Amino acid sequence: MEQLAAAWRTVVLDRDPDADVRDLSGIAVRWADSRFAFWNCVTLTDVGTGPGLLQRRLKETAEIMRSKSRPGFLWLFEDLLDDDARAALDTVAEQAGLAYAFPGTGMAGDLLPLPEPHHPDLTFERVTTEEHLRAYADLNSRAYGFPLDDGRDGLAGSTLWKDGIHAYLGLHDGTPVACAATVEAQGRLFVLLVATDPEYQRRGYGEAVTRKALHEGARATGATRATLHATPAGAPVYPRIGFHPNSPIRFYGLTP
Repeated sequence: MEQLAAAWRTVVLDRDPDADVRDLSGIAVRWADSRFAFWNCVTLTDVGTGPGLLQRRLKETAEIMRSKSRPGFLWLFEDLLDDDARAALDTVAEQAGLAYAFPGTGMAGDLLPLPEPHHPDLTFERVTTEEHLRAYADLNSRAYGFPLDDGRDGLAGSTLWKDGIHAYLGLHDGTPVACAATVEAQGRLFVLLVATDPEYQRRGYGEAVTRKALHEGARATGATRATLHATPAGAPVYPRIGFHPNSPIRFYGLTP
């Protein structure tokens, strides 16, 4: 949770210097009001939350989300809730006007440095140009089901993604087919926006480009620990790199 709050502060303020970046009591807001919904984020920060506090926090979260012009997600780390709150979560979320969207898994590991990665089908290229950014955005849009223009709105014109973030494309015969990035957050590397073109999945491309982003990020920062939030598609891949699952995550949007 803390890694999400730290890393998303960086990427959201890069997208909009006037973005809503607030640390409220029990709630961290990281909201760029971008067309790219992953940059519109709220997360709960209390530890050991019980049912009554959860009800209050979700009501406040929904009110924050309704005040925005663009949709986004509540990222809820289940292990921050006590057993009673976890049992009541579905009911309390529905009462607050929140709809379950999809699952995730928090992962971390003391796995760095990694050896220089390679894949027989791929070459790697660091993101340094607008053309690279567009390719990176389009890979994420295709992988996660966003309209292309929404994905591009999340990255276009960014200096951070061309310099401060270690973002890489995996190219197959010169065509970008996978991407991954790492950014330093509180002395760790945070992995973000890993994606593989749906036509090229299950070939090890996502794992290879993630290893590249971790390798280069560790060389630049000296970090030895890395964290990430995995989708169901990525969850089986990351343990092969050295990540270990910790908290399940639930993503919620507003009820239509």
